[in-house]
This record gives sequence, structure tokens and C-alpha cells, in this order.
Amino acid sequence: MRGSAITYYQTVFPTEEFNARRNKVYDEIDTSVAVLQGASATGAFDLFRQTNEFHYLSGVEVPHAYLRLDGRSRSTTLYLPQRDLKQERSEGPQLNSSDPEFAVRVTGVDHVKPLAELGSDLLNTTCIFTPLAPAEGREACRDTLLHAMHLRGADPWDRRPSTEQLFREKLAAICTNATFRDLSPILDQLRLIKSPREIALMRTAGELTADAVIDAMKLTRPGLIEFELAAIADYRFLRSGARGPGYRPIVASGANIWNAHYYRNQSTLRDGDLILMDYAPDCDCYTSDIGRMWPVNSRYSPLQRELYGFVVEYHKILLETIRPQVLVSQLAREAAEAIRPKWSSWPWSKTAYREAAKAMIESEVAFTHPVGMAVHDVGSYRAEPLKQGLVFALDPQLWVADEQIYIRVEDTVVVTESGLESLTRRAPLELDAVELLVGAQSNAAYL
Repeated sequence: MRGSAITYYQTVFPTEEFNARRNKVYDEIDTSVAVLQGASATGAFDLFRQTNEFHYLSGVEVPHAYLRLDGRSRSTTLYLPQRDLKQERSEGPQLNSSDPEFAVRVTGVDHVKPLAELGSDLLNTTCIFTPLAPAEGREACRDTLLHAMHLRGADPWDRRPSTEQLFREKLAAICTNATFRDLSPILDQLRLIKSPREIALMRTAGELTADAVIDAMKLTRPGLIEFELAAIADYRFLRSGARGPGYRPIVASGANIWNAHYYRNQSTLRDGDLILMDYAPDCDCYTSDIGRMWPVNSRYSPLQRELYGFVVEYHKILLETIRPQVLVSQLAREAAEAIRPKWSSWPWSKTAYREAAKAMIESEVAFTHPVGMAVHDVGSYRAEPLKQGLVFALDPQLWVADEQIYIRVEDTVVVTESGLESLTRRAPLELDAVELLVGAQSNAAYL
């Protein structure tokens, strides 16, 4: 029985894209050498997910792989495990060093060698760049990984050194005369500005994210459990070809919304409550970010319209204001001036709500974090004028601490040549449009 050929290497980006990225690294490291360690096998029956930095420079999805970028020759060597026939019979083929010509052809690197040769190839190297920041893997961001390191450091029975620290120590034992420098800041800045192909992939991820939120809106009704809406999104992600989630789902209803990164998703949806949903897929190692709030019973209450409605109006002004070659601080001031008349005339029911909205529009809180291979992606964009190709989460947030009220709306946006494109815009913002969707579809097929 003949089937389609198995593709066991990435085909989303052409090899020229990775060559261009590596050329930028050569420019930064000059005559030094950069070395990267890929992700290890987890030992679980899971889908292998390469670390973001390693994937960014090679696209290689093989555990226990290494890269050496030689700034002197401007050449890259990929070190791979040898062919494992037993594993291949069980799980299918993967790139290996036993067939170097094929691996060179499909990855675009200059050389492919066995793992054992990395050490000898590094002898006499005098300056080595290697990433010192924790490597992001499946559903991980640098901030979550740093927090995990903090927890390990506070645990007197753990306190394991990081993978990056151990790798550097091994390199130092071989290259005794070498100085070491951190490659992470260089890669952070490269990853911050997305290429046209990256943006196209993130546009697909954004559309899929928005469609999943729309599906959840349509199937919402009192009596469901929060995780059932996450399951609806999972179905959309997987049937559309995503690898799974980009991060754990936030499906918070009622009082759970106060916890900004609520994740238990075990509460029953109640008539009169709001839902906050924030969930996106992993599409070939790129993700998205979103935030929408809607009423369980399909009708926003007067208070919900007052607060969420205002945040949505401010969000829409931000979408119209943002453009390239302008600092975040100036854009925030312009948006605040544009929304101020509406804020002044808005029918606030409490002074506390009016003041909370004022605090929101007078801050830069809406400009939260870059988005890319991680949902909280690397790099910083506040200190310089916004550049074309920057992708970030636009996320205005309103807090009323005394009442534990938290309101937000979020889109993943990309700075374009003349303005901005919302990659998640298919999920409706207008409250009347949302009300028409909520509960509009029978969920019998899902339950």
C-alpha cells in the first residue's frame, strides 16, 4: 500500500532564510565562534519541540543537535547523532550524521558531522559566543523559565545549575584558553524584527487564534466548564495543522478573571459572569496572543458594557494611532489625548472606575511584550522608535483593586510600513457583534 512520503525536516522556511539569519550572526561575532546546544530528548511519548534559538538559526528538529558558527570562515557546522535503525523502525527517520550530504542539502548548513567531532573542532578557539539565557521550548517563555530557575534556587534540595551553565562549563573544560560571551542579546535583537515569511506564518497563527476564540464564543452557555472552551480551541488548532498550544490556556470566568494568568480552568460558567479567554497555537514554532471578554449569557450587563466597552474603545484608538518610526511614549500620549474626550463624557457609575480608566490611558501598559516564537518573546522595543516588522501584544488593561476587577482586550499586531496590522482582528471587538456570536451554535457535537 503506497502512501505519501514522510517529511521529517522543516519545509516552512527556505534554506536561504536561515542562511540570512546566520549571516547576521557572523556580522556580530566577527572572527569569533558561536556554539548552540539544541534541546534534549525528554524521555516522554511527546512531540519533540526544538528550542527557539536553535530552530531560529537552523530549523532542525532533532534532539541532541549542536551548531557551530565560525565567524572566520562564515560557515556553519551542524552536529547530529548517528542513524539509529531501531528508533527509525519504531518512529520513522530523522536527520542524522550518517547521511551528511542529505542533511546539508535540506538544512542549508555548510557541513554536517557526528557529535563527537564538536570538541576537536573547538580546540584552539579563543572566543566563544554561546547563549546564556534559558532556552525556550514547548509552551515556555524566558520569563517563565527564569521564574522556574528562581524556584529551583530557593529549593535547598534542588538548586541544579541551568543547562546553559553546564554547557558553558563543558566548553570551558575543552577550550581552556577561550573567553566566553553571551550570544543571547544578539539573537534577541535579531528575533525581535520579523521577516516577511515570519509575518506570514504569524498571520496564519493569528487567524487560527481568532477563529478558536470565535468558536468558543459560539458554543458558550451557562453550565459548561471553563476547560471545555479550551478543548474547543484545541480542536480548532489541531485540525488546522498546529503542533498544539503555544502556551497554556487562560479561560477565566467570574472571579477567576482577577488572576491575570489563571490556568486551572475548572469552574462552571454561570449566568451573568464574564469570560476572559487568552489562548493561541504553536504553528511551526511561532505563536500568537489574544484577549477577549464576553458574557456567558450572551448579553453584557450595564457594568460590563461600561468597563469592557471603554477598554475596547481605547484599544481601537491605539490600533489607529500606532505607526513606525515613533517612540512608544509618544504613541501612548497621542492615544491618551485622542481618548480623553470620550473618557470625560463616558457615563461612569463610580469615581473608582473613572480613575482606573484614567490610570490606564495615562500609562504605557497597553504596550506589553513582543510576540513570536514565544508568546512573551525576546527583545525590547520601548527605547527606540518602532520598526517595521516588530510584532507585539497590544493589551490595554484596567484594574479596580478594591473590587478585584480586571478588564483587558488584546491583539497581536505587526508594525507595517505605514501603520499597523492586527493579526488577530478576525475575533470581533465590538460588543454588539460579540453578543450576536455568543451561544449562536449548538455544542452537542463537542459534548
